[in-house]
Amino acid sequence: MTSLNTHAPETSSVEALAPIFKASGDPLRLEILRVLRRDTFGVLELSQLFDMRQSGMSHHLKVMHKAGLLEPQREGNAIFYRRPLHLDSVKLADQAIRQIFETVDRVPLPSALIEKIEAIRAQRAEQSQAFFSRHSAQFREQQELIAAFDLYADPTAELIRKRVSQQNWQSVLEIGPGEGGFLPVLSELFEHVVGLDNSKDMLAKATRTCIEERLNNVDLIEGVTDTVLASGDAFDLIVANMVLHHVPSPADIFLDAAALMNNGGCFIISDLCSHDQDWAKENCGDLWLGFEPEELTAWAADAGLNAGEQLFIGLRNGFQIQVREFWKTTKMARNARTSRNI
Repeated sequence: MTSLNTHAPETSSVEALAPIFKASGDPLRLEILRVLRRDTFGVLELSQLFDMRQSGMSHHLKVMHKAGLLEPQREGNAIFYRRPLHLDSVKLADQAIRQIFETVDRVPLPSALIEKIEAIRAQRAEQSQAFFSRHSAQFREQQELIAAFDLYADPTAELIRKRVSQQNWQSVLEIGPGEGGFLPVLSELFEHVVGLDNSKDMLAKATRTCIEERLNNVDLIEGVTDTVLASGDAFDLIVANMVLHHVPSPADIFLDAAALMNNGGCFIISDLCSHDQDWAKENCGDLWLGFEPEELTAWAADAGLNAGEQLFIGLRNGFQIQVREFWKTTKMARNARTSRNI
């Protein structure tokens, strides 16, 4: 009679833990995991952050990737690294990885490292600003190489109208209004509208739109989300149409949106799903080649926001747009965004 080895599966699972703990048993690798809590960095950027040769950093990343602690994300010809998006709640190995993440996230980053991260974000922001400064006159043409404005503006507007009919909303912030094409929709639905953009050229175009459309309840502000946070304003709705793939740290936008929203407020975005069209970086000023839906959901959850309705729009040129909403259903401190560097 053949006996059943009921312990074999568990033994196999335990053996799978060895490479995980071996790969994470290094202070530098733990710091790398901490840095990648919300951000996605390339090999060269990580080498700059930790003052080491690219070959040495590549070795560490290879070991961590093989153990399942990291996953590569291709952005055109460049490879970036992030924490894995899909971790099984049942598999012992994935539980161990999740526990490692939760543990290292309790350790604050050194101030010197935080400064280096901010410097990289500033470089990315300058790259995006420089593009829009050079190509502001062709903004609409450049954007429509990927998607015509109406293809994402109409379903986003429809979702907002639906929510406005259900909520007692009065104020809205649009991050990155560009030429102001979406401001007439918001002006019609809300008492107070704020448009926030870090490009003077884009704000000039948005100002002309407001004058031509007689949008008397719209205030335009030059700056970033930090600018509005400093003013102490709060909003019922925050909108970001095709903006996230232009910002240095998309995950931080979710933190800032949560801090800027009133309780019961909503953050609605439209943006590209992940794609491999590298030409979009040069021709459209994109910093990121779209996002996995799970990536946005994870960033939102980390900011205390709950995912709501979602819509996916397939385009003839192969791109796909996602329209998503994220709700602030619990009272949060306005300084929640400081957790980005904790």
